[in-house]
Amino acid sequence: MENVFGAMFRRVENREHLGKPAIVGVAVRIYDTTVEDLWEAITTPERLVRWFLPVEGDLRLGGRYQLKGNAGGTITRCDPPEAVDLTWEFGGGTSWVNVRLAPEGEKARLTLEHIAHKGGIGEEHLKKYGPAATGIGWDLALHGLRQHFASGGAAVDPAAFEAWTMSSEGKAFVRQSGEAWCEAHIASGANPEEARAQAERTIAFYTGA
Repeated sequence: MENVFGAMFRRVENREHLGKPAIVGVAVRIYDTTVEDLWEAITTPERLVRWFLPVEGDLRLGGRYQLKGNAGGTITRCDPPEAVDLTWEFGGGTSWVNVRLAPEGEKARLTLEHIAHKGGIGEEHLKKYGPAATGIGWDLALHGLRQHFASGGAAVDPAAFEAWTMSSEGKAFVRQSGEAWCEAHIASGANPEEARAQAERTIAFYTGA
């Protein structure tokens, strides 16, 4: 398996966002495609449904979007083919997702930040699961995006992908992902014992253990 678990591919940061303390999960991936094609894959309904989820709404600056069975929100920045920012509204709470695209030689680099405030709605969830909760989810989604490009742009079969996540290989992927996010969390200054407990709870949630 290509090494997507190295330190260069993910980190956890403590920042201020909109004037409040926040924790940020940063994931970086390199795809064998152009920046323009990568932009199309992550911003158009026809491509998103092939590797992620069906999306509805007004997909432009200031518009509202809704992912089927998942988050919705507002698009707060849209600068093709380099940058898109949006609110991520789910379960009564709001976090933020920023995506940046850039050339990486003859390939394209995607940098995704998922920002969550410390305190308020979602604090209990964050304390229980840590940054691996969203980190594993994004690792799985970005793995689906990699498969999409590897197949020449074909759709990833949702049922087959879900079955894979419950296979021994898929569960190993989730564990590696969770452990890597845990190490990134510790590197950001988190208490190692607490961070490992959070990661184990998250891995168990995703694997059904």
